[in-house]
Amino acid sequence: MRTYLDHNATSPLRPEAKAAMLAAMDLTGNASSVHAEGRAARKVLDDAREAVAQAVGVIAPMVVFTGSGTEANNLAIKGAPIERIIVSAIEHPAILESARASGKPVQVIPVTAHGVLDLGALEDALPGPKALVSVMMANNETGVIQPIRDVVAMAQAFGALVHTDAVQALGKITVNFGLLGVDIMTLSAHKLGGPIGAGALIVRDGLALEPLLHGGGQELRRRAGTENLVGISGFGAVATRNMNAVKALRDKLESSLEAAVIFGAGADRLPNTTCFAVPGMNAETLLMSLDLEGIAVSSGSACSSGKVAKSHVLAAMGVAPEISKGALRVSLGWDTTSDHIEHFIAAWRKILARHKARAAA
Repeated sequence: MRTYLDHNATSPLRPEAKAAMLAAMDLTGNASSVHAEGRAARKVLDDAREAVAQAVGVIAPMVVFTGSGTEANNLAIKGAPIERIIVSAIEHPAILESARASGKPVQVIPVTAHGVLDLGALEDALPGPKALVSVMMANNETGVIQPIRDVVAMAQAFGALVHTDAVQALGKITVNFGLLGVDIMTLSAHKLGGPIGAGALIVRDGLALEPLLHGGGQELRRRAGTENLVGISGFGAVATRNMNAVKALRDKLESSLEAAVIFGAGADRLPNTTCFAVPGMNAETLLMSLDLEGIAVSSGSACSSGKVAKSHVLAAMGVAPEISKGALRVSLGWDTTSDHIEHFIAAWRKILARHKARAAA
């Protein structure tokens, strides 16, 4: 039996996404063409755009389809009409690296020991030239939910724009663009059971961004290139789907983690995410041991070239290196069942017992 508990990296394709994609594969037309085949493709594109818009409470023209969440983040960071960039210390590399590559001054705001943005430090950073503040809605490693509405209130007082990477939040908690008050928001399909290769940037009506790609007039001239109709159709099919009630399963899993430190446990977290470590246990060894037991989890972010690398998120939270080197992330998803959790618990107890036996020898 294999148990997949790495949904924050990518979630298995939902049947409805696969069905929509197969149907789109049978279409011939380019969505920019005016003939019947083109109009058929355009309808699929428009329907998917409407579904993504509905998922976050916006109008369809505010949705810019991209090739990934990373591309959407780059468009937000590099395309916003601002003079400097303010980011949190726990952002995804797609934010941190694009900010550094933007050519604009970048200021990094610390987080608390619970992994929550230090709002006082943000307030101190806001005075000055027009800024873009980029703070993720929920952290991909710890699941800690950030105070985006507080960020917006502070930023607006200084005329700053706010971008939030909501890739990990969509489908897990309520994501409403208008209620949050942000100017720009990043989404991705494959974190909620859609296909890899389909992302979106939600852009406040009236806000002009400088495009990354130049060419045709697709996406209201905000992202040139023929749209990935197959991927976008799969995104639309799952955009409004929510995860099953997994918090009880997550809590059951956490109750079995004897002697573990659960990172971010003192803050609001996504209901599907547990990031933990047991002092004296190494993440790479644990990953291999769990894999041999038929269980897939990860160590921190899944965007580190397949390596078990030091977590900049845990470092920002002040976690000691000797503890963070053993950090694992378990993330549940739309198809997680009680049997999967029982499988993990049994395997974890076996691995922990071996560890204790070696330590006692």
